[in-house]
Amino acid sequence: MSAITIPQRPARTFLGEEFELTTWEQLQPFYENLKKRAIHSVDDLRQWFLDKSELESYLSENFAWRYIRMTCDTGSELYQKEFNDFVENFQPYLSAYGNELDKKALESPYLGELKDRGFDITLRSMKKAIEIFREENIPIQTQIQTEQAKYGAIVGAMTVNIDGEEVTLQKASDYLQSTDRALRELVWNELQVRRFESKDQLDELLNTLRGLRHQLAVNAGFANFRDYMFAALGRFDYTPQDCFNFHESVSKAVVPMLNDMAAERKEALQLDSLRPWDFKVDPQNRPPLKPFSTGEELLEKTITCFTLLAPELGDYLRVMKAMGHLDLESRKGKAPGGYNYPLEEIGVPFIFMNATSNLRDLVTLLHEGGHAVHNFVTRDLLLNSFKNPPAEVAELASMSMELLTMDYWNVFFDNEEELRRAKIQHLESIIETLPWVATIDKFQHWLYENPAHSIEERQTMWLQIYEQFSDSITDWSSFEEFKKYIWQKQLHIYEVPFYYIEYGMAQLGAIGVWRNYKQNPQKGLQGYLNALKLGYTAPISAIYAAANIPFDFSKEYITELMNFVQEELEGLKG
Repeated sequence: MSAITIPQRPARTFLGEEFELTTWEQLQPFYENLKKRAIHSVDDLRQWFLDKSELESYLSENFAWRYIRMTCDTGSELYQKEFNDFVENFQPYLSAYGNELDKKALESPYLGELKDRGFDITLRSMKKAIEIFREENIPIQTQIQTEQAKYGAIVGAMTVNIDGEEVTLQKASDYLQSTDRALRELVWNELQVRRFESKDQLDELLNTLRGLRHQLAVNAGFANFRDYMFAALGRFDYTPQDCFNFHESVSKAVVPMLNDMAAERKEALQLDSLRPWDFKVDPQNRPPLKPFSTGEELLEKTITCFTLLAPELGDYLRVMKAMGHLDLESRKGKAPGGYNYPLEEIGVPFIFMNATSNLRDLVTLLHEGGHAVHNFVTRDLLLNSFKNPPAEVAELASMSMELLTMDYWNVFFDNEEELRRAKIQHLESIIETLPWVATIDKFQHWLYENPAHSIEERQTMWLQIYEQFSDSITDWSSFEEFKKYIWQKQLHIYEVPFYYIEYGMAQLGAIGVWRNYKQNPQKGLQGYLNALKLGYTAPISAIYAAANIPFDFSKEYITELMNFVQEELEGLKG
């Protein structure tokens, strides 16, 4: 094992080494410098971009740490205050100056002389940002961010009592793998009841966000927030119609597989009726897989797994461990979910998750570790905008890593039968992922295409969409009320609207990457890394092409990939 080198933050030549953010008045001169600086040559313009990138990287990392601290401890008033301070007292100014600086860059007569790869991608994003910028939207964006942060606080405070112990919802969910069906039903019911208690609060929060988001879109000249977000997210490579085509393709190519899996499960468990609490238990009623016991063990085994795939990948996680850039275990007061947060100055990200001890946690760290690899291999690109690919590419990095490492999961399972079970569970979860992505994405399209909808209409439409993409075997009788609110557990709807279809597109890409790897490990892995190293210096289709996969979500291609997954599953099942 090679000795790791802790990366150093690049020297701040524009901001200065001693700069520490306290007030807007202290920061403003740097923005004024960029705004008023005379540019007399292409070298001046390139330096201007570098100084702007340095400033933006510093602020991005400053905000990142505020978000990280707040999510690690949602009960801290100090961390909430620090986060809100940035949102309320810095971001409104940053939005206004950002627009001015975009205009300045695009008006430069030296733009055509910038030959470095990636500037064309950055400039088209700047043009789109100018098109949709409106001064009157600045306070609305501030309000939206403040409201979005409430979701994590609401859900992070949710606990249930199991066997006399108060536990987080994440930890309680582990009981759904129990072979004791009565216990599974009890815990499932406790989870639903606890979420149900907050349903009105979460409905009203979405109503508030929906209203603010619609106003934002109307102010910017869009018919609805969906169309605004396609522009804001820089979706240059596909349209809403492509998303609808994806929904339709998944409905036809993947949902029948869900029915087959549900029927198999019902038969294997010898049940008269397959219920919602029967989906996480092993079909042969074996005890749940436990690939690790502690966050430390999970991390060490993941480092070994990455190292076996490629030594430098393991080193990236070792660096993060040495720098304390991981918070892995579930605990009360911690926000739900998991993320890899880029830290754009130092170039070493932070991974946050809520591990207990199950297979899903293992896959989550592999997933977030894929994002981390992406950050490491792009940290030396010229501008921070080059290091920030769209989610369709970012999620390709993470979802591919889940599959590329499968050959080394014996690190977590020394028992061959458990290893086989883990692989089967994960591949089946991929089949389940695509319909769920289609469900959430289609629901979001409807939410914002119909901004005046009532809560009752929302429930009706949710159920209609949910039924289109779920199996027809599961028996929900007596629990229909809970079914109306399943969507509320999906934090993306609240915190990062429309960021979800990317998981589906990237899942298809990841299967393609894995198929390449199975055919030729060295070439397959190199293609994956070649794509990641591009960052955002090329269009999405070109980045996928670098990995030797198409950016395609047609019914024919999805069917082809699903057949491959099915073949792998059959091989594991014997």
